[in-house]
Amino acid sequence: MVKRIGVLTSGGDAPGMNACIRAIVRSAAHYGIEVTGIRRGYAGLLEGDAIPLDPRKVTHILERGGTFLETSRCEEMKTPEGIRKAVAMMHRMELEGLITIGGDGTFRGATELSKAGGFQVIGVPGTIDNDVYGTDFTIGFDTAVNTALEATDKIRDTAESHNRLFFVEVMGRNRGFIALAVGIAAGADEILLPETETDLKALAESLKRCYRNGKRSAIVIVAEGDVPGGARAIAERMQGLIDVEYRVVSLGHVQRGGSPTARDRILASELGTAAVDAIAEGKSGYMVGMIASEIALTPLSDTWTKTKELDARLLKMLRILAV
Repeated sequence: MVKRIGVLTSGGDAPGMNACIRAIVRSAAHYGIEVTGIRRGYAGLLEGDAIPLDPRKVTHILERGGTFLETSRCEEMKTPEGIRKAVAMMHRMELEGLITIGGDGTFRGATELSKAGGFQVIGVPGTIDNDVYGTDFTIGFDTAVNTALEATDKIRDTAESHNRLFFVEVMGRNRGFIALAVGIAAGADEILLPETETDLKALAESLKRCYRNGKRSAIVIVAEGDVPGGARAIAERMQGLIDVEYRVVSLGHVQRGGSPTARDRILASELGTAAVDAIAEGKSGYMVGMIASEIALTPLSDTWTKTKELDARLLKMLRILAV
């Protein structure tokens, strides 16, 4: 059984990361394992910026958004020298294991650390984008969707009051998981995703059909990475194709913050506990995820080399409901 492990959060922050850290620290205490909290992600690991954690130090962080350990994106970890430096620092801190909470970028670094050997490495999926292969949901996704949904519901009130078309941009530089979920939940008239090519003429005809069917306003949810320039670029290119007054709203980083939903708190607690269980069982080189409500272990390399697909049922349902 290992005696001391580290935990870090890397990449973009996500609601529920603190709940996951709490679960890791308290589960580790159950096994008699000491936990070192590494500040500022891999950048902090390379610098040895760390603090000891115990069950009392993670009291009352369950409900807090963001990550109290802080986070960063570390270019140096993409280099062989950066990996060697990280390994040396882990040995210096006497860490026998490391739990990394983040997305695909985080798991690229974790994969290389696990290959280096000498300690156990387990990943936990924490990203609002929900684009990590090997889990149905990532920590933070549900909160981000609910935040964007609440804003979109309020925008619809204004859209209906003024008979306007609104293009609402949500996060999703490369994948459309947030856009699809928000669009379905908000009853959007159209959802534009990076995974599907946007046909402006077809979009214009669809919106015209909405108005012919009696609608006096419309909502189009746009994933920021759908086209260069995002929702504003699409709206501007739509001029001349449809004669309707429109507005563009970009929800931006508001989707990253806020107190995590109950669903994210529970998921974070389950995955944090599962990560420590995996360490205690001697496992390494895996990400703990949740598939069909069951804990699943996926090789770290699969989490960023394989593609997680959008739910085809939701895509089909969208076409049926958006009339």
